[in-house]
Amino acid sequence: MQAFQKINNIVGWAIFAIATLVYVLTVERTASFWDCGEFIACSYLLQVPHPPGAPFFLLVNRMFSFLAMGDVTQVAYWINISSALCSSFTILFLFWSIVMLGLKMYPKDAPIDAHKTWTLMASAAIGSLAYTFSDSFWFSAVEAEVYAMSSFFTAFVIWAALKWDRIEDARRENQWLILIAYTTGLSIGVHLLNLVTLPALALIYYYKKYPKPNIWGTFVSLLIGLFIVVLVMYGVIPGLPTLAGHFEIFFVNSLGLGFGSGVVFFLVLFLGALSAATYYSVLKQKELLNTALLSFIFILIGYTSYAIVLVRSQYNTPINENDPSDLIRFVSYLKREQYGDRPLLYGPIYTSEPTEMVQGAPIYRMVKEKGKYEIYSYKTSYKYDKNILLPRIYSDEHKALYEEMLNLREGQSPTMYHNLKFMFSHQLGHMYFRYFLWNFAGRAGDEEGSGWLAPWEAKKGKDVPED
Repeated sequence: MQAFQKINNIVGWAIFAIATLVYVLTVERTASFWDCGEFIACSYLLQVPHPPGAPFFLLVNRMFSFLAMGDVTQVAYWINISSALCSSFTILFLFWSIVMLGLKMYPKDAPIDAHKTWTLMASAAIGSLAYTFSDSFWFSAVEAEVYAMSSFFTAFVIWAALKWDRIEDARRENQWLILIAYTTGLSIGVHLLNLVTLPALALIYYYKKYPKPNIWGTFVSLLIGLFIVVLVMYGVIPGLPTLAGHFEIFFVNSLGLGFGSGVVFFLVLFLGALSAATYYSVLKQKELLNTALLSFIFILIGYTSYAIVLVRSQYNTPINENDPSDLIRFVSYLKREQYGDRPLLYGPIYTSEPTEMVQGAPIYRMVKEKGKYEIYSYKTSYKYDKNILLPRIYSDEHKALYEEMLNLREGQSPTMYHNLKFMFSHQLGHMYFRYFLWNFAGRAGDEEGSGWLAPWEAKKGKDVPED
């Protein structure tokens, strides 16, 4: 097994070197389109980008900006190099993950001979290099976007879960679970995409702890994984600051105490409860409870990177989007309230007419002169005369586009058929499967909106029109 591990490490690092060489040679020399310029500027001076922010991403890139040695013309290049290295480390952990998945084809104690070794190395190399050169991943690997670092955290968490699966010692198992939790907490400061790994981790946990799995157990494990995603996404990320905000408003407005008093009280109460629960788990030797609590605590430790947003906004940096300098604004920043809401499961379509405006929760702002928080507006929502399930054609700003795409006459009312046609042809077909096939089939061109190219079309040299 030692010989296998040595070969595994050597080949893995060789694949890493190939990916690093490719990405460094093709990296953007300066800022590229969309959010990249904003992220580069915000990383360089630790500023506040668009909601919900990416504080840990900015911290790492701030360190890479030092490699410019004071030459501001090279800052963008070195921050782009950060994405290149994150991406090549993603390939490294993907390689090792494929190897560990391949090992599951053999009995755990079976000897790994040369044939098995090189079969596993070849399969992992093919899989990881296919991802290295895939269109979407290569594109994100050479620019200053959050997706490269997010992919790294995703790959690391999956690799760590597979490593945990092979560990037999209970103490080391718990240590790896806490590492996974801490990494998940850090990844919140990059992108929320990493949370989608949690249902997969729940399955890995179930299949290891229960040697005779069944469909019902698998289903329950997935539900638990989804519950943890919802808990972190809504209960931890915006939920804890929102609760602290309620304490803050009560202590300042109702009790007449100073700004920050409610936050301090909430922190003392919350940290005290966590400490008491952890002490209880140790005292009563509740190993599972203790591991769960420590994992939760380490998620919170990783999540504290968001304190940077509050701190830097206080300095009123040149880029200070939404000015989240106090807790109330910070909660709005985390919840992305500036983007509004979209109906996902049930709601209006573009021909629906509003029938009533409903006044919602009050919106507060800090008034330093008066020493309290005042209501300056209310959240509003609307009731409509027509609502449907899965409303995909909801935007009243794109009426003409919907009619053109769905071959509707002007003024013709769409039906559920048109709604589903748009979902399958545009949202799933054009906006997802087309991108997917760019990576693993072919791409018709470099223009935005280019269609995918089938292998036989490329071979015959056909001029494939853009979608």
